[in-house]
Amino acid sequence: MSLPPNFGRAVDLSSLTKPAQATNAIASTYEITTENFAANAVELSRTKPVILLVWSPRSPESMTTLETLSKLETSANDAWALGSINADTQPQVAQALQTKNVPYAVALINEQPVPLFDQSYPENQIKMVIDKVLTLAAEQGIGSAPVETIEPEEDEALAALEAGQYEIARAAYQKLLSRKPNDSLAKLGLAQTELLIRTEKLEAKLVTALAASEPDNVKAQLDCADLEVISGDLDAAFNRLIECVRRFAGADRAAAKDHLLALFQLVDPADPRLKVARTSLASALF
Repeated sequence: MSLPPNFGRAVDLSSLTKPAQATNAIASTYEITTENFAANAVELSRTKPVILLVWSPRSPESMTTLETLSKLETSANDAWALGSINADTQPQVAQALQTKNVPYAVALINEQPVPLFDQSYPENQIKMVIDKVLTLAAEQGIGSAPVETIEPEEDEALAALEAGQYEIARAAYQKLLSRKPNDSLAKLGLAQTELLIRTEKLEAKLVTALAASEPDNVKAQLDCADLEVISGDLDAAFNRLIECVRRFAGADRAAAKDHLLALFQLVDPADPRLKVARTSLASALF
């Protein structure tokens, strides 16, 4: 994945970094306040990455993201720490982090803030972002980079992909997910493999011409969007399907929306094109 687009953006934490009067230990499981921010976030970030999530009980999406991060932290073997910031009760902290909407996630690495994402994402994509944070931190001498382990099913899938045997690769990823349903890399691998299967026998020129001549042909639009993703033209694919969501009704509209959401799973959560597309999809739906 690419770095977050706003990596290194200035965030003024000076109002929150006065020495805490209590202790350097984490005072509560997740809660970060003005009083404990220095010890429980800034100081801790010198020894391990700290992921701060600004959330609100008025935002179900942000609460879901907090639950996801909590789950990931529990399984991370103390590689990073999670701090939750209730925007309603800790507005000063939220403001210092330049929060514009919730959920909003920021990493602290050796006291330096790295903005991550400002909307809800699936667990596998959040896990990918955290792995990148751990890698960035390790490059600065903070903690260790994630150790990549290859599951036997993943090894089988990669070999099959190398040989162009996409159905075998899909079966291998499905077998891995039946054993490890939350494996983020397996989910991504399966999604990529299914995209390859869908596009393997498509004739690009024919599909493009059909999509242009038959704008109401939902299958042609979905096929064309797949080919655009394969070619790296995410904007074209996203805009095509968002326009379908706007114009179509019933089953065709649902098919366009579901297909677009599936394509979203293939994109780095920090990619600004994804954020724009999600906003446009929400506008098209409502």
